[in-house]
Amino acid sequence: MSSFEMRIGLEVHCELKTRTKLLCSCRNSFGDEPGANCCPVCTGYPGALPSLNKSAVIMAVTAALALNCEPSEMCAWDRKNYFYPDLPKAWQTTQYFMPIAREGEFFFSSGGEKKSVGIARIQLEEDAGKLVHRGGVTTIDFNRCGVPLIEIVTRPSLSSPKEAADALSAIKTAMKYAGVSDVKMQEGSLRCDVNISVRPKGSQALGTRTEIKNMNSFAFMAKALEYEFERQVDLLESGEPVVQETLRYNDVTGETESMRSKEDAHDYRYFKEPDLVTIRTSQEEIEALRALLPELPDRKKARYLAMGINEG
Repeated sequence: MSSFEMRIGLEVHCELKTRTKLLCSCRNSFGDEPGANCCPVCTGYPGALPSLNKSAVIMAVTAALALNCEPSEMCAWDRKNYFYPDLPKAWQTTQYFMPIAREGEFFFSSGGEKKSVGIARIQLEEDAGKLVHRGGVTTIDFNRCGVPLIEIVTRPSLSSPKEAADALSAIKTAMKYAGVSDVKMQEGSLRCDVNISVRPKGSQALGTRTEIKNMNSFAFMAKALEYEFERQVDLLESGEPVVQETLRYNDVTGETESMRSKEDAHDYRYFKEPDLVTIRTSQEEIEALRALLPELPDRKKARYLAMGINEG
């Protein structure tokens, strides 16, 4: 039995099912002809100015409530600066300093027990385009640029691949019940980056974390975590350090592979978005959205059990 334990945190990316994009009037529609849903705003033409989609804000607040997070009465926009082929603006409009929600505790079932995972923050942001790899050639579909997205960042409080998969499954179900996303992993409307670190059992300090990008399968996520745990344990037992880096999972070899060194916040040079105003949401508006929430799965299950219905 290993003398080490893993700590896992999730970064869940969930596209919102609005009719149009976050900052322009282009259609938010999966599967259309590449380039059909693009304009100067979402493809970053100089001088093009954004216009915020109110429906996306309402859905983000609704998602926060469904995850037992308290929405912020005030949130603001920032620019996350990086260069990548699928990001034509060279920055992503996101929320770093003042996100739309902070601090929550989301409950789920795993192994027949009630568990919880802390949620550090939920931020509303725009998605990037999509790289398409076929036959040794890579093309870019910019239709996804500007699609509204929430990023749900959990605390590193999960302790096994099964717990992580069960937590992600419960988050997926909550978003579907809340009506904010179709959560189709095969279409990329729900994706997950997984952070994992290893530490000696009994230790309270977190080890050096690595991030496994773009998990779109529960089975692959579990396999990637199992492999990465063993890899990090082998390094520590041999006296070598774990390097903080971003990884991909190769489902053919069953191994994680290095993509790049892991960036920290200062690498992105966050600064306030000058073209969008601060959003203010009153407690009355938040409570009105809370009242519109459907009965969520955990509450429905508790009600059925209270009625004497057998769980099996």
